[in-house]
Amino acid sequence: MKENKKSVSTRKVSSHCKTSKEKQEDFIMLPTVDFCFKELMQNDNIRKNIIAALLNVPPSEVENTELMPTILRKESKDDKYGILDVRVKLKSGEQIDFEMQVEAFDCWANRSVYYLSKMYACEIKEGEGYDCLKKCIHVSILAYNHFPDDKECYRRIVFCDAKTGKEYTDIMEMHILELSKLPPEEKNETSLLQWMRFLGGKTRKDFEKMAKKNSELEEAYDVLDKLSADEKKRLEYETRQRAIRDYNIGMLTAERRGIENGRKIGIEEGRAEINQLILELSKLGRTEDITKAAADKEYQRKLLKEFGLH
Repeated sequence: MKENKKSVSTRKVSSHCKTSKEKQEDFIMLPTVDFCFKELMQNDNIRKNIIAALLNVPPSEVENTELMPTILRKESKDDKYGILDVRVKLKSGEQIDFEMQVEAFDCWANRSVYYLSKMYACEIKEGEGYDCLKKCIHVSILAYNHFPDDKECYRRIVFCDAKTGKEYTDIMEMHILELSKLPPEEKNETSLLQWMRFLGGKTRKDFEKMAKKNSELEEAYDVLDKLSADEKKRLEYETRQRAIRDYNIGMLTAERRGIENGRKIGIEEGRAEINQLILELSKLGRTEDITKAAADKEYQRKLLKEFGLH
């Protein structure tokens, strides 16, 4: 018995709609996208719990986490603006700058030190003493390997004596979190490791699983879930994702073009050197050297060096 073509077509459409609906319901924003991270950090409890994990203190000790302007003011017209992802001020006056970075950034260390220094320098006003300066902390949350030579996923960096290793001051410090280096999950993990796993989550199942661990992560998942269901926020999130993707494609295209142009230039320069070498050898009547250089690359390099062409 032949199946009705119309019923088959209807079933395909229905199946497609069901799949699209499931995908839509399964959608979850990823905290590694800076837009999502900034939105999460708008929640006072999430801010407080992440800061407590970072400073290794109970959340009850973290009070009044005030969000501050993220644009660091220019001291002069020639100065460079600093735009932070999330800037928080604690009750004690200490400031923390959180930066989420997905792609490798060649000058990330320089950029981080610049932002930290600028944030620290912005605290003091004319006529004030240095005793009014409060501690400033820069937090790099990285989705790539910044330190490729080890497996440490977290490190705290401060000023210290290069010889003894003794800490000189903690008035400025940096915390580097490398999400790509997280070790296999274990029981009784530190709060910081749990938050790092949450920030590096990839799917809704990842977040649901982590939400069962403690009330802090459960609240963070609830906020993330509501954020993902907000159509306006989702549009902003996807716009930011496209901007990041377009930038990365543009950089990759530019890199490939640069490599290809460099290869072409190298070939042309190499030909020019060989042609000049042949002319020089011909002038001296060294025809045997021309033949030998064509067959022996090492001898060719030796001759290029002899005539100052390499």
